[in-house]
Amino acid sequence: IKISCIVTLTKEDSIKNKAAGWVDYSEFCEKYNIKIYYCKKYKLSSEEDIDFFKNENFDLLLLGGWQRLIPDTILNTIKHGGIGQHGSSELLPKGRGRSPLNWSIILNRKRLIWNIFFMTPGIDDGYIIDNRNVNINSFDTCKTLYYKVSIIVKNMYLENIPKILNNQIVGTRQKGIPTFYEKRTPDDGLIDWNKPMEDIYNLIRAVTYPYPGAFTFNGLNKIYIWKAQPFDNNITYPNAKYGEIVEIFENEFIVNCMDGLLLVTQHDAPNIYIKDILHN
Repeated sequence: IKISCIVTLTKEDSIKNKAAGWVDYSEFCEKYNIKIYYCKKYKLSSEEDIDFFKNENFDLLLLGGWQRLIPDTILNTIKHGGIGQHGSSELLPKGRGRSPLNWSIILNRKRLIWNIFFMTPGIDDGYIIDNRNVNINSFDTCKTLYYKVSIIVKNMYLENIPKILNNQIVGTRQKGIPTFYEKRTPDDGLIDWNKPMEDIYNLIRAVTYPYPGAFTFNGLNKIYIWKAQPFDNNITYPNAKYGEIVEIFENEFIVNCMDGLLLVTQHDAPNIYIKDILHN
């Protein structure tokens, strides 16, 4: 499948728009002789952006990681339209909206249904082209889920794009009452040590790299916890508070939770001590 152009943001615009996981495509485009266009507005609403799409007269638009709705003024310039992606633990229209991978882990779902669909200016409401299921196991993080999504999207593209270009696919209309995942911000990574250990573990693995991360406080110091794992619920510290550090092993430490112990294996705390109380 020949890719003729990549439309993306500059690094400065990605920071300004808080676009997580920005990638520099310049070397990739140079290597494969692909045109690269840096949009003037993330919403693709500037006259310059609209004129660019009109002049290019693209056959198909493939969307990935673009955290804004694509307006009609852009979609109408594409011969076969655009293909969007979205996932949920249920069939669409259940689980439209923001941060589906993160929410699926936070809510302790065990599967992710990833869809490709014909784009509209609306929120994940287009006709479904194809979908595939992947497992969400207890070791998955947002990063490993992205690995899985990349594999199945690649396979769906290879199977369906030739058919779309030959006008052999019309898609399937979504049926049912929509539900929506809420928008997440970096502040939503704050750990509440009064919650069950599994909830804390799920939050940490849901917002780790490439996202802003889960965090807590040790006194006045803000600490990011990037990786952790449930440790044990038979070993107990009856006098310890929730969020109290009860053991330290080299640069790893164990935190007492309401229903067990959590082992923190990757963090950015400069100094940690037994009986330190982590708090929200």
